[in-house]
Amino acid sequence: MPAAAQFTSDGYEFLKAVRDGEAQKVTDTLNEPGSTVINHRDRTTGETALHIVTKQREPVWIRFLLQKGANPNIADRDGVTPLMIASSFGYFEEVKELLKGGARVDVSNDAGETPLISAVHRRDTEMMKLLLEHGANPDKADNSGRNARDYVAVMNSNNLMIEVFAEHDKKAEEARQAPKTYGPEIR
Repeated sequence: MPAAAQFTSDGYEFLKAVRDGEAQKVTDTLNEPGSTVINHRDRTTGETALHIVTKQREPVWIRFLLQKGANPNIADRDGVTPLMIASSFGYFEEVKELLKGGARVDVSNDAGETPLISAVHRRDTEMMKLLLEHGANPDKADNSGRNARDYVAVMNSNNLMIEVFAEHDKKAEEARQAPKTYGPEIR
């Protein structure tokens, strides 16, 4: 065995297989009894397999890794989670998979930017709606003190984004006004 090969870990080999799209090797590694590599982080970037397949725009792989126990809330060395990656690139299906898999919708990167703020910067109203439907807080500020609503206000040329927040606020108010019920509803 070459000397360099003696120093590679199972986690390194797993991430390499994920990057290279070696499906059988990834599956075999994860199916090994006692395997703990699912959330292994790259030593230089802090990325996990979920970061890698999100960047590669692979919703099937995202779903597979989540089913195998991947944690969607692990951030890389810059505080970026897979959800932040997917939302910043406008990867709608990937965002849906990550949210279904338990990704926290309001997690922010090292700059304080949330997935919703990222969607606002990209003027992506569909992504904004999806994130708001999953509980994104439009009033959560980034490190500069601005929130998603503030960014929409300074872009004042985009009425569609204003409408997205107005519709969200209307639904939130209706939910607050709805009568409180406890237990099952019998019809």
